[in-house]
Amino acid sequence: MRHAKAHLPASHGKGPAIDTITLAHDQRRLRRKLLTGASGTEVMVDFAATTTLDHNGALELDNGELVTILAAEELLYEIRARDAGHLLRLAWHIGNRHTPAQLEPGRILIQRDHVLKTMLEGLGASVINVTEPFFAEHGAYHSHSHGDGGRSHGDGGHALLNRK
Repeated sequence: MRHAKAHLPASHGKGPAIDTITLAHDQRRLRRKLLTGASGTEVMVDFAATTTLDHNGALELDNGELVTILAAEELLYEIRARDAGHLLRLAWHIGNRHTPAQLEPGRILIQRDHVLKTMLEGLGASVINVTEPFFAEHGAYHSHSHGDGGRSHGDGGHALLNRK
């Protein structure tokens, strides 16, 4: 088992990885956890603070090798509205329930929840099932920590900027 010494952002440019670990949205936010890569590499993550792992970012191991982090496909709702104002109102209702949401021009993605689906349809939204990686916006008080590497995204907490 290897130990992660740092989390590197997607733009790290440090070279190829020895393995990949695919994690859902909720799993990419962690402090201490044993992870297993697609090729069987075991990595112990034990950061000083809770860290959100970037899609296409990497864990730098104690021996200098890298393991790439990928966002898993998830069961989501795609929410569309009649117009931009309607989409803003729908986003307000979703946010009022502290529901993680991926905000994009013309649509909102949330994890599936039949109660929210009923509410949104009642508000006139189009809600369809989709399966794709989920990149929810970070909260207003979200901060980035990258283990001992101390690197910062500089993305202002916007999930869309880390998806490449």
